[in-house]
Amino acid sequence: MISVDLTLKYSPMPVSVQRKEKDAAETLYQTIVTAMQGDRPQLLELTCEKQTEKKVAIMSDQISAVIVSEKDGSASAGKVPGFAALGQIVNQG
Repeated sequence: MISVDLTLKYSPMPVSVQRKEKDAAETLYQTIVTAMQGDRPQLLELTCEKQTEKKVAIMSDQISAVIVSEKDGSASAGKVPGFAALGQIVNQG
């Protein structure tokens, strides 16, 4: 499963939807980024392929970040979500 996580302004919790295929996740990512770059806010209606009953509608101007990552049951416990791991790598050098 590929997870597409959205960080919203003024909200401490991300919104996540999953895609089964990497190409589908990349297409959704590009759709969200395009909406974020637009001059006018758009309503984005997202569904989840893992939990098919899960639906969410978000205004594009409320999204501050979008992250695509692979999620599976065998993910190591030491993995840091988001971009924090990048900071750890840079600080080691």
